[in-house]
Amino acid sequence: MRYWKESIIPENILKIISDAGYKDPTPIQRQAIPIGMQNRDIIGVAETGSGKTLAFLVPLLVWIDSLPRNIRVEDADKGPYAMILAPTRELATQIEEEVVKFGSPLGIRSVAVIGGASREEQGLKLRMGCEIVIATPGRLIDVIENRYLVLSQCTYIVLDEADRMIDMGFEPEVQKILSHMPFRQTVMFTATMPPPVERIAKTFMRRPCTVYIGSVGKAADRIVQKAFFVPDGQKAKKMISILEDENCLEQGPVIVFVNQKKGCDVLARQLEKYGYDAISLHGGKGQDQRDYALACIKNGEKNVLVATDVAGRGIDIKDVSLILNYDMAKNIEDYTHRIGRTGRAGKSGKAVTFLTQDDSHNFYDLRQMLIESECSSCPPELDRHPEAQQKPGTIMQKKRKDEIVLVK
Repeated sequence: MRYWKESIIPENILKIISDAGYKDPTPIQRQAIPIGMQNRDIIGVAETGSGKTLAFLVPLLVWIDSLPRNIRVEDADKGPYAMILAPTRELATQIEEEVVKFGSPLGIRSVAVIGGASREEQGLKLRMGCEIVIATPGRLIDVIENRYLVLSQCTYIVLDEADRMIDMGFEPEVQKILSHMPFRQTVMFTATMPPPVERIAKTFMRRPCTVYIGSVGKAADRIVQKAFFVPDGQKAKKMISILEDENCLEQGPVIVFVNQKKGCDVLARQLEKYGYDAISLHGGKGQDQRDYALACIKNGEKNVLVATDVAGRGIDIKDVSLILNYDMAKNIEDYTHRIGRTGRAGKSGKAVTFLTQDDSHNFYDLRQMLIESECSSCPPELDRHPEAQQKPGTIMQKKRKDEIVLVK
């Protein structure tokens, strides 16, 4: 499928896609949508910002829309037809927005089942009936065990950001949910394929078709990456200098990543003192506060988001002009997903990272990533750094001296 018109997607759904401004399908959409419409299990491995949400949503909407509406109404008490699992509340909320945008014109109802919101309120919405549930694993188990939700007719499940779910320790919950649904089509999207994700695929998927787009776990080549060695005491001054020099705020919002919640709020207040419209986002905030922070960035009320890794994956904020890693990510995978918030959907982006000696365990991987990127360059200080020359834990074999054996 090269163009939307070449697909077998019904005209009414094509019109919704066109009205939403999607001119041509992205590579992952071209590959995954035709396979999904054949009712096959799919493993989609693609770089961040590649359009994965629509890739699993279109086949799902086509299938539900093909069901007679009177049957959908009569069977409302039997639970949803489809389940979409996401690792974080923010990603689940974002997916729900897309489901509403594309599903509402078709009369397809959805409910988000996430932590931080009233379980009773969510239970009431579920009892009123819906075709699609978007959920985080922990809260989903909760509503199933408390009989707010039945899965007797749920035969379609999507695992979005599967590797992130495993990283967050949700493997037992994911396995439990899948065991509740013995007859199902399973669609799994992931940016990397660590052993636990492969284990779930082998156990719960039936002859899946695997689609690889781009380099697995690699940042998009459209992102210009820069790195600077900056002592902790000089980071704030360097950050302000970069924000002024890059003129990035004229092109779109900026996301500043830090590693600690308390540092998040402090830095946001510091930026406000310098005249920037900043707001913070981290796991210590309530769900309403987190939703408000994202809404402020998306509607342009604020132009700098200071965040922990809560915002590192899956969240789609349009036209992010710059990612600034005030603190280097804990590992190269998180770094990749952080900078993947810019340069999305075929656009270019910029990412700047501050390094200290405390980040030395990442020097080798970061150096490799900068060298391999066509539009980035590795700073000499990192390129020559002793701890960037070999992967941590590598044991270098000592060269043996020539031995002279004397034989009598």
